[in-house]
Amino acid sequence: MSNKLKRVAVAQLCSSADLAKNLKVVKELIFKAIQDKADVVFFPEASDYISQSPLHSRYLAQKSPQFIRQLQLVITDLVKENSRNIDVSIGVHLPPTEQDLLDENDRVRNVLLYINHEGKILQEYQKLHLFDVNVPNGPILKESTSVQPGKAIPNVIESPLGKLGSAICYDIRFPELSLKLRSMGAEILCFPSAFTIKTGEAHWELLGRARAVDTQCFVLMPGQVGIHDLSDSEWEKQQHVSAPTKNSRRESWGHSMVIDPWGEIIAHADPSIIGPQLIYADLNLESLQEIRNKMPLWNQRRDDLFH
Repeated sequence: MSNKLKRVAVAQLCSSADLAKNLKVVKELIFKAIQDKADVVFFPEASDYISQSPLHSRYLAQKSPQFIRQLQLVITDLVKENSRNIDVSIGVHLPPTEQDLLDENDRVRNVLLYINHEGKILQEYQKLHLFDVNVPNGPILKESTSVQPGKAIPNVIESPLGKLGSAICYDIRFPELSLKLRSMGAEILCFPSAFTIKTGEAHWELLGRARAVDTQCFVLMPGQVGIHDLSDSEWEKQQHVSAPTKNSRRESWGHSMVIDPWGEIIAHADPSIIGPQLIYADLNLESLQEIRNKMPLWNQRRDDLFH
């Protein structure tokens, strides 16, 4: 592989309500990404857990800091054992802070962590846009019931792949965030997600390609896939509730992909594979610059009119 190319790995998995089981899958995928010489591996939103309800999410979020600490050790151990560096971007939940609780806000935080090869958390981006929708012929979802919105646009990260702008799932529908990240220097945008089947089928690819063309950036889209196992006997016993029924199941769209700055899909998950998988793409920042030079959108923007 040319030194001009940087290899990205994009993970697709089906998180459950069992954080230990999910961490095992994440570890296996990081190991595979190292073996396949990826420089950074990107995991979906909510890689730590998918919950049954807002109350269940608050309960599970108390376990997330331990999940993150163990993940940091996994990264440093695998890097040392394989003599090869890799950074990890991963969507997780965090419990409310002490100040949140003082403010009578007990909702969890939906965050994207960027962890470098030394196990250090370089960024903690909190999701800005929450998925509060009644999908036509689909589910009614109100993320704000259990999740508090972020308040800050993330900084662009200097990653081994290039300059990275972070976002999460529903953020992809709001182009102003992507445009802002591009104006801050982003060359790559990531949208770790857990799209529903209805919205994924309708808009997943369309939105990814649109944001790539809007910003002339590479777009990385790691997605949750399949029917999630939400059972949690410990929680169900504690709360005196029954296990989830088929009617209450949650299913995610998958179709993880990598899109280039011209809007072309250059890597795509195999829909016939049931279970975790990685897709790879070699990113060429010289081709990105060539596209930007030939179509200099950022020199042509009417900033005198649009703010």
